[in-house]
Amino acid sequence: MGAGPSGRGRGLFSVGETTARVLKSNIDVRFADVAGCEEARLEIMEFVNFLKNPKQYQDLGAKIPKILGATLTGPPGTGKTLLAKAAAGEASVPFITVNGSEFLEMFVSVGPARTLCGFPIRVHDMFTMARKNAPCILFIDEIDAIGRKRGRGHFGGQSEQENTLNQMPVEMDGFNSATNVVVLAGTNRPDILDPALIRPGRFDCQIYIGLPDIKGRSSIFKVHLRPLKLHESLRKDTLVRKLAALTPGFTGADISIVCNEAALIAAWHLSPSVQEKHFEQAIERVIRGLEKKTQVLQPREKTTVAYHEAGQAVVGWFLEHADPLLKVSIIPWGKGLGSVQYLLRERHLYTREQLFDCMCMMLGGRVAEQLCFGQVTGGAQDDLRKVTQSAYAQIVQFGMSEKLGQVSFNFPRQGKALVEKLYSEATAQLIDEEVRRLISAAYTCTLDLLTRCWEHAEKVGQRLPEKEVLEKADLVELLGPRPFAEKSTYEEFVEGTGGLEEDISLSAGLKCWNRGQEEGDVEQPVQGSSCSRW
Repeated sequence: MGAGPSGRGRGLFSVGETTARVLKSNIDVRFADVAGCEEARLEIMEFVNFLKNPKQYQDLGAKIPKILGATLTGPPGTGKTLLAKAAAGEASVPFITVNGSEFLEMFVSVGPARTLCGFPIRVHDMFTMARKNAPCILFIDEIDAIGRKRGRGHFGGQSEQENTLNQMPVEMDGFNSATNVVVLAGTNRPDILDPALIRPGRFDCQIYIGLPDIKGRSSIFKVHLRPLKLHESLRKDTLVRKLAALTPGFTGADISIVCNEAALIAAWHLSPSVQEKHFEQAIERVIRGLEKKTQVLQPREKTTVAYHEAGQAVVGWFLEHADPLLKVSIIPWGKGLGSVQYLLRERHLYTREQLFDCMCMMLGGRVAEQLCFGQVTGGAQDDLRKVTQSAYAQIVQFGMSEKLGQVSFNFPRQGKALVEKLYSEATAQLIDEEVRRLISAAYTCTLDLLTRCWEHAEKVGQRLPEKEVLEKADLVELLGPRPFAEKSTYEEFVEGTGGLEEDISLSAGLKCWNRGQEEGDVEQPVQGSSCSRW
């Protein structure tokens, strides 16, 4: 492994050298180590096949592009860097990696690591390194640090970041058709990239790596459970399916932390092996943080928290579209004084009724305080924030207001103001009125429900100070069986989706491709890619 071109010093006048790192012989990551993103793996196989068998395309008369470029996009922690490294491992080529922020290193008025003449030599050195190590994969992580759209800088747009960005296309166009260099870029903000970077011939292929679904999480758990010493009573297949059902919305990085945290908890309790309860504790810790069992609450405050959580639990129990309830606790976690844990359903589409029930469930704590004590506290702040965001999304984005009509407007990001509004002041006033009307209707519905079911809320509110934590079995004992059918197991969640295992067709395609590579079959086609350019 090396960094930077050889023969240069690392003193004051080396601030412009590239900080790219080269991995040549110690790449131990393969596609088998990357789970939960089978579609992305199939798409990136085209690049691997090009690096291993360029003659396959030349024999057919195809014009080999000067450079193969693609952006790996998706939320943080979904495995973009790992997938790029696995591609290099599969192709058995050097892997050159650099972070976008390293191009903008500021040092004594030296902008993007430039020389005195203003030429961004850090970019030039990086691509020179790629040419020397060809065939290879060059991976630029967080490319949005230098790839933002131009024309927004100071002093006529000639910002230091733009100087670096201007040099990137020049270097990429400087390759010849025999170079065999694949340039991959990772970002979770593809919408802000400059068009000059993503035009055909550069980073024109976008491979999206989203959050893994329940089958993807199951396969990711299988990878991260390999080094753990599990209890002899645990069956790995059964365990990974249960854990996958308990972790909706988790990324691959989150799952890695869960598995490691479970092993740490087991070691802390001097357990000879990792048990199922350790994984459940690890999931709770990742979601909510550490317990604060030593935090002292006054009896009045403890009772208020108990009835607040009881109100949310009861409302969710008797609403059809609310998520299944798993646990109610009044033990402080992180910044919160109590919590209600639900098994979130993986929905891609939400109806008005589903969104309305979610709002009612979040308002259950505030309504319970009002009914029990005749006054409210600030404990519902987070719930009210979520209710307000949901209401504005329904009115402004989803077009669910009859008065406003079938329109959708841009919604500002959290902490940023909407600079250019696409609607008038009269429309803004109508939006505010509709939001208040929707939240008021949810509050009235929640009030009616809790008034009718107050004896159930009393049972939960009185039991919580005694036990502090109520599991689902305790809630069934207090409230009776939930009146609506609910899914809680892996088998129920994947029913009707083509089998219990991960996507069988994708897995079969990967195995077929790997077998063809092992047998030296250069004519083995690569299926499933949406990035073909020849």
